[in-house]
Amino acid sequence: MFCFFQMSSLPRRAKVKVQTVVSKDEFSSFSELSSASEEDDKEDSAWEPQKKVPRRPKQPVPKESKPKRVPRVKKNTLQISDGSEGVAVKEEPESSVPIADVALENKKNKLDTVPTLKTTKTKRKNSVKSPSTQRTKKLKVNETNKASNFDSGSNSTDIPSTSTMWEGVCKKEESEDDCASGQSPLKKMKTETCPQGQPVMFPANANNIIEEVEMNWDIVQVLSERTNIEPWVCANIIRLFDDDNTIPFIVRYRKELINNLDADSLREVQQALEELRSVAKKIRSTIQKIKKEGKMSECLLKALLNCKSSEELEHVSAPYKTGSKGTKAQRARQLGLEGAARTLLENPGELNLLSYIQPNVEGLSTLQDIATGVQHILADMIAKDRDSLDFVRKLCQNRYISLQSSLTKVSSKKVNEKDVDKFVLYQNFSCNIRNIQHHQILAINRGENLKVLTVKVNIPEGVKNEFCRWCIQNRWRPRSFARPELMKILNKSLDDSFKRLICPLLCRELRAKLTSDAEKESVMMFGRNLRQLLLTSPVPGRTLMGVDPGYKHGCKLAIISPTSQILHTDVVYLHCGQGFREAEKIKRLLLNFNCSTVVIGNGTACRETEAYFADLIMKNYFAPLDVVYCIVSEAGASIYSVSSEANKEMPGLDPNLRSAVSIARRVQDPLAELVKIEPKHIGVGMYQHDVSQTLLKATLDSVVEECVSFVGVDINICSEVLLRHIAGLNANRAKNVIEWREKNGPFINREQLKKVKGLGPKSFQQCAGFIRINQDYIRTFCSQHTESPGSIQGVAVTSPAGVEVTNEKQGKKKSKIEVNVVLQPNPLDQTCIHPESYDIAMRFLSFIGGTLCEIGKPEMQQKVNLFLENEGIEKIAEKLQTTVHTLQIIVDGLSQPESFDFRTDFDKPDFKRSIVCLEDLQVGTVLTGKVENATLFGIFVDIGVGKAGLIPIRHVTEAKLSKTKKRTSLGLGPGERVEVQVLNIDVPRSRITLDLIRVL
Repeated sequence: MFCFFQMSSLPRRAKVKVQTVVSKDEFSSFSELSSASEEDDKEDSAWEPQKKVPRRPKQPVPKESKPKRVPRVKKNTLQISDGSEGVAVKEEPESSVPIADVALENKKNKLDTVPTLKTTKTKRKNSVKSPSTQRTKKLKVNETNKASNFDSGSNSTDIPSTSTMWEGVCKKEESEDDCASGQSPLKKMKTETCPQGQPVMFPANANNIIEEVEMNWDIVQVLSERTNIEPWVCANIIRLFDDDNTIPFIVRYRKELINNLDADSLREVQQALEELRSVAKKIRSTIQKIKKEGKMSECLLKALLNCKSSEELEHVSAPYKTGSKGTKAQRARQLGLEGAARTLLENPGELNLLSYIQPNVEGLSTLQDIATGVQHILADMIAKDRDSLDFVRKLCQNRYISLQSSLTKVSSKKVNEKDVDKFVLYQNFSCNIRNIQHHQILAINRGENLKVLTVKVNIPEGVKNEFCRWCIQNRWRPRSFARPELMKILNKSLDDSFKRLICPLLCRELRAKLTSDAEKESVMMFGRNLRQLLLTSPVPGRTLMGVDPGYKHGCKLAIISPTSQILHTDVVYLHCGQGFREAEKIKRLLLNFNCSTVVIGNGTACRETEAYFADLIMKNYFAPLDVVYCIVSEAGASIYSVSSEANKEMPGLDPNLRSAVSIARRVQDPLAELVKIEPKHIGVGMYQHDVSQTLLKATLDSVVEECVSFVGVDINICSEVLLRHIAGLNANRAKNVIEWREKNGPFINREQLKKVKGLGPKSFQQCAGFIRINQDYIRTFCSQHTESPGSIQGVAVTSPAGVEVTNEKQGKKKSKIEVNVVLQPNPLDQTCIHPESYDIAMRFLSFIGGTLCEIGKPEMQQKVNLFLENEGIEKIAEKLQTTVHTLQIIVDGLSQPESFDFRTDFDKPDFKRSIVCLEDLQVGTVLTGKVENATLFGIFVDIGVGKAGLIPIRHVTEAKLSKTKKRTSLGLGPGERVEVQVLNIDVPRSRITLDLIRVL
């Protein structure tokens, strides 16, 4: 049943979340929500703890009953009313709707009611029989007119929206922010829009984000302070993440909303946001627990809601934990001395401590006991006061505070002597906390955990003196004259509060901050190294021999074809006196398979195996083949070889031989092979076992997803393991895609992804731009198959992108509502252009006089370059009602060759024919090497002598780095080729110190 409705601005806390049909600009939709809830914002700004608590039950609950009926809505049918009439509309996944400009903000008063969607079986049938093409055109005309009216009434000079909003169906997902949605409902209603458009600096109220837990601080402002990113960008990022957008999708297709931040910066904001929300949830549970015990007070509630970190929460809530004996202040309060403490501050002239003496009560028997109790209460009040803590923190920022470590005096019997020797640099160490390096923090923490080192933070006495002076003169000054004995109690309270409560809190906070920053930097370094390794340039088109070196059990060989198929596996014993006889076998294999490239793993017996092959190559033993070899990291190969994935991929093959296959494939296509291995086993990190494993896994998984997505995958030939790392997909969805491909044949266009079970509109939106469909392969397939197997006939509607969508009968309730797509290839599917921008791409092609058949060809590049030179990209973007960033993606997608792979700009493996020994090195020798690992203290470089040399970080300067490569940090990554000079050689310790000359 269709329900005719009118549009209205969404209430801030609507109990039933609904769907906005007409596409809007991101700025306008955000502004409408903020303006519509202006009264709530005013209440939030004047928030009072004791008044807010009873209102908590009014917050939206996660369980909603009404939207459960929405799955009955037909996927390709929408109902829109302009007031009196409703029009059933055939959905066009590729259709474009011009998005209104900022002036839409001024039109919000004309919108009356919240849009809802209802369906009935009868009207659904009628909509199928109706001439849908005309109605579609009518809808597009109406919306275009509306958008043009808004544009004409706008005085803003901002750039229009980035791209057209994809009007697909969308599953219901729990969200914490109430934003408008631009996607149609399938199973549940969606309330958040995938933000579009060029955001300008938002008004003050546009940055307001409604969080599940309301605190005394604004999450946007705190996030901005912690990440040094503008508040409007932080607000956009929060909305994007709450709408379940992935980092690769945001970085590529929503650049305007994040002010061109890179993936690492976005990941940092995401981590900070998760930390803040985690703290807020802990605070909520703590408040509920303390309320249940009847210990909540107005002062305590305010202190809890002011907390911004776990350390602050621990400090405030520690006395109220179950099973705690209570603090000194609590015991004093139980004796009834809190009134005396408050009187001392507010009206000390009326305070008579003698009146509190009770000889038979412990703690009240003497005047000294009473003075001590009052002192403990005052110390507790000072230590939990927000202004006092803020003041002392500011003091610490301007003072010399050092971190000191020393050898533990009472050494445990369990401490290993070798562990003690490892920390010789930190056995008498002291450094200003502002200057200490991240790797030093991690090393000191490891030594402390091993009970080798004792660590303390040294806060100077001057901080305490100035803090006490400020308190006695300002914050905690009695309101009237206080007798000397009372001032003595107050002074003792200040001294006790600082030494016993505030100083330990500051030390914990400083240590936690240093550790947190060091862990984050270590994880980010690991992520940068992993990205560099995954994006190593592939070596396609070669037959490779992978060698997994070994002594007793021999060297395992595997020969793979240019398409990664296993041609042959064998075992040779090169280091057991049979080297000459085995050379004949190796030569015969290389000649038989025309293989001239050998890939050697860098594990056990690597140097001996390398010397063996280098000797044969120098003797020209493999003639007429010109054989070269390279050495690659085999980290994680043995773990992968015994995994279930390897057993599924190479059934019946010995695990040792699987390692040789993996080693060869790491050169042929590093990304496709390394994604099969858990990232932390790849071995390019630093202190990876000492950092938060949750943070490490989340970051590395995100980096893998970013790399795989940006490179893109051919949906018809990629493996399930590679596919599951595409943005928007997971293990189950990837499995369903592969099963669909095996059952129905190859994908002809991206629209067919919507037919895959479990792949809803949100997933399609996130993954579509990163999935490629090779047009040559599809042309061959389409010449043999003209119709999809098992397709269901229906009424077709042709979209602008040339894809026909037909109605399909609905099966069981739980089955996926499918859109039957006629098998018509779309050349845009081989590009990085997102389907939501296909209409803009087609209009751009009409501007330059190009056709889809010319995509990736030199003629297209000439037309595009000529048109950009004459018109300018900004003017063209304005004509197309899009932004420069979206237009640039379209230009790149149309100009890049079909087989384009941006990894070709990265370094390839270093192929060699000879070998150099450590003894051959001399100080001053200039060598060429490849970066093996990057850490916070230096760069390890493989210079071909069996032991990596170290370039200390002080020798890595900006002047020595390549100007042609875009760098987000002053550092090198694995795989980069460098020219170095030997500074020092320590043969007994096998240590080589290098100086960086330049990056090749």
